[in-house]
Amino acid sequence: MKHLLRVFGYVRHYPGMAAGMLLCAAGSTLMVIVFPAVTQRIIDDAIRGGRPDLLLPLCLIGLGSFVLQNGLTSLRILVNNIFEQRVIFDLRSDLYAHLQRLPLNWFDNRATGDVMTRVIEDVSSMERVLIDGIETGLIAVLQIASVLWMLFYYRASLAWAALLPIPFLAAGAMTYTLTAHRRYKAQRKASSAMNSLLHDNLAGIRQIKTYVREEAEHARFNAVSDQLRRATLWVMKVWAGYSPTMDFFTNCGLVLVVFLGGRAVLAGQMQIGELVAFLALVKFLYDPIAKLHTLNQMLQAGRAAAARVFEIMDEAPEPGLVESRGSKVESQRPIGGDIEFTDVSFSYQGRTNVLQHVSLRARPGETIALVGTTGAGKSTLVNLLTRFYEFDQGDITIDGVSLRDFPQARLRGAIGLVTQESFLFNGTVRENLRFAKPDATDEELLAAAGSAGARAFIERLPEGLSTLVGERGVKLSVGEKQRVSIARVLLKDPPILILDEATASVDNETERVIQAALDQLMSHRTCFVIAHRLSTVRNADQILVLERGRIVERGRHAELLLRGGKYSQLYAASQQREEEELRTDAAESAEEAVAA
Repeated sequence: MKHLLRVFGYVRHYPGMAAGMLLCAAGSTLMVIVFPAVTQRIIDDAIRGGRPDLLLPLCLIGLGSFVLQNGLTSLRILVNNIFEQRVIFDLRSDLYAHLQRLPLNWFDNRATGDVMTRVIEDVSSMERVLIDGIETGLIAVLQIASVLWMLFYYRASLAWAALLPIPFLAAGAMTYTLTAHRRYKAQRKASSAMNSLLHDNLAGIRQIKTYVREEAEHARFNAVSDQLRRATLWVMKVWAGYSPTMDFFTNCGLVLVVFLGGRAVLAGQMQIGELVAFLALVKFLYDPIAKLHTLNQMLQAGRAAAARVFEIMDEAPEPGLVESRGSKVESQRPIGGDIEFTDVSFSYQGRTNVLQHVSLRARPGETIALVGTTGAGKSTLVNLLTRFYEFDQGDITIDGVSLRDFPQARLRGAIGLVTQESFLFNGTVRENLRFAKPDATDEELLAAAGSAGARAFIERLPEGLSTLVGERGVKLSVGEKQRVSIARVLLKDPPILILDEATASVDNETERVIQAALDQLMSHRTCFVIAHRLSTVRNADQILVLERGRIVERGRHAELLLRGGKYSQLYAASQQREEEELRTDAAESAEEAVAA
């Protein structure tokens, strides 16, 4: 229940709306007792008492109670909906804000579809408990209290008879509640699994079509969808037994009241109008009890959803998001880019070290090339510099200040990153470029694009900077996306630059264009370069060769070749691959020329 209590904490942000909704609910509920009392007076006083003059006034009072009841109900629904949408906005906003504060390794272990389910579906389920639960619960309690008062006012003995089913209803509700959490948890988990698979398959639709996996993936989707079907049916089957059973007990109470009330009328102890009013009130007593059963179902669903949402909210944010008072970083001092790794080690979640006792120095304006086979630790090393992950041992400093003394925003604002897979958002070219500098003018955007070798193709696009690039930039080629990414980093103008296999996914001709843009970008910055074509790092100030998380060689290109060690082997293999690629390109060009 602790999660549900946290959900109710959001009510305090809107006390006026909560009070207004509750007052409307209370007013409309109290009107319930008016019509049974009017009915009793009409039957006993107007009809049987021979007072036709009372008929119209009593009917008008009954009509007035319905007008007031429905008017208050309409106002309550309006206030409730406004209240509901504001609260659900706050819940989602808080959850999304916290998601952005979580470290990258948290996302490494979570399916995107599962996170989306929690943000969209689970928050909605929580909100239903928060708003509808308060409203339904209050209306039910008020109606039960007011109706019980009237029942005991009419005839206490019959009122006690009407209450006989209550112990059975309470026992049934308790049994349902104690067993419900496992069912609803399984349902939410199955829903997340289906959404996760759907997200992955939509993102990988090209691969599915390429490998002709449509039928296989359809079968996988049906399997997880069937899990959701069975989990939902489990919930519904139990509800199908629980709800009618509760209704049966209330109907037994109604029959008992009819029997005892009928005997009282026949014995002359009760008037017929009183019995009719009493029966109407008994119905009004059992209706809110049925609503409480439905509320119980909603409560259990919301409880499972709240646990999933607050599981995220309780995750610790990544360190360094807020500048501490004891920070050694002067907020106005520009970052020069003097970077030093001292005996740094790192492992993913306590497993075997990916980096072991790494030490290096990159002076302002120097280019450091990181080379080695796949899995040597190159990308991990630069990920530590951006604090995407936290190193386990040693220290990393920038301008003599430990990385952990930098606020995240200050640190990452000083670093530009160009990766192998350039990511573009589903918007226009302009919006993607302005991600680095929101107030940039079109002239600045085109100037950066020109430096990145992207201006020509942008101006050829149907709507220029206003052209939509599609999801993940699908409407642009790989080389075009990469050049837009480089232009975006140029707009950021960071003193530190990381190039992680920035030309690995393009052909030789496109690589030459991008490399020219990268040379422009690297000028006067401290650069870390990871390259699969070693010919592109020959001019680096320092080349570091990594193997199994350790630096096994370091030096300039010519020095390392003369040593004939690991770098020499890697360079020879890289040269051979480049020659093969050039021969392939030449053969394709010759075939195209013949075909033309």
